[in-house]
Amino acid sequence: MLRIATANVNGIRAAHRRGFGDWLAGRDADVVALQEVRAQADKLPEGAFGHLHVALDTGTLPGRNGVAVLTRTPPAAVRTWSGTALVGGPPEATGRPGAGELAAVPAPDRIPLARGLGPFAAQGRYLEVDLAEAPLTIACLYLPKGGLPAEMQRPERMREAPDGGARYLRKMAFMAAFSRYLTRTRRAAAAAGREYLLMGDLNIAHTRQDLAAWRRNQGSDGFLPEEREWFGQQLSPRTLVDVVRHLHPDLDGPYSWWSWLGQAFAKDAGWRLDYHLATPRLARTAVRAEVDREFRGQRLSDHAPVVVDYDWG
Repeated sequence: MLRIATANVNGIRAAHRRGFGDWLAGRDADVVALQEVRAQADKLPEGAFGHLHVALDTGTLPGRNGVAVLTRTPPAAVRTWSGTALVGGPPEATGRPGAGELAAVPAPDRIPLARGLGPFAAQGRYLEVDLAEAPLTIACLYLPKGGLPAEMQRPERMREAPDGGARYLRKMAFMAAFSRYLTRTRRAAAAAGREYLLMGDLNIAHTRQDLAAWRRNQGSDGFLPEEREWFGQQLSPRTLVDVVRHLHPDLDGPYSWWSWLGQAFAKDAGWRLDYHLATPRLARTAVRAEVDREFRGQRLSDHAPVVVDYDWG
């Protein structure tokens, strides 16, 4: 059995103050994918990744982005778009770097970057590892949040200043390029005899079941028709399966993000933005999926960890 989790921590330091370290120890996951680590190596809290080994790409933008994959044993391979990863192990792992002593190692991606991904390569948005103990490639993605196209922007209804559609165009360009890359890396994993699991914050609610207030959000970024169509194009019985939806086909949610504002969390008026997308053979082994809405009465982030148990190996 493999327990695998994904969590947008919205800042590893803030998440630790809310109990992330205790959650990590108590959940006892074999693999954890993290997004929005938001800390360079010298700013990580002591014991940031608990008892697990880590592969981390912080990106070059201080206080933004950053992805990591935590594993019980050192991964067999690490690949990043930037060409470098920070790797480390728990203090008790003899001969491995301890907490706060991450080592930079070459991590060239053998999969050619799709045209259009170059501008994102140093932003700490994607990292993948090959597990040493199972024929499985784990990928972690933080997809850009985006915005509204220029013609839909109404200043009186926006929390951010209108940008002429720049954030929208940036997200659409990323998605188009990432779709090509995803096909390449998934096929590379298959050619190596490995299953493939993409996890992370995709910043899209795919269907009406994935958004509590879908009627009033039909014109909101993250639920635009073109975003939802793109998401659907990544899925098929032969390529990738939305594991949580496969296990809960008739359930609204389970949501994984709620605004800090108002009563969104108390009323479960959330969005499902955090996903496990697995190759079909791996998806069929999923036996349980849970969203850890809170830990000991406290939210770890505005996102909640999504935890799936796979009857694998």
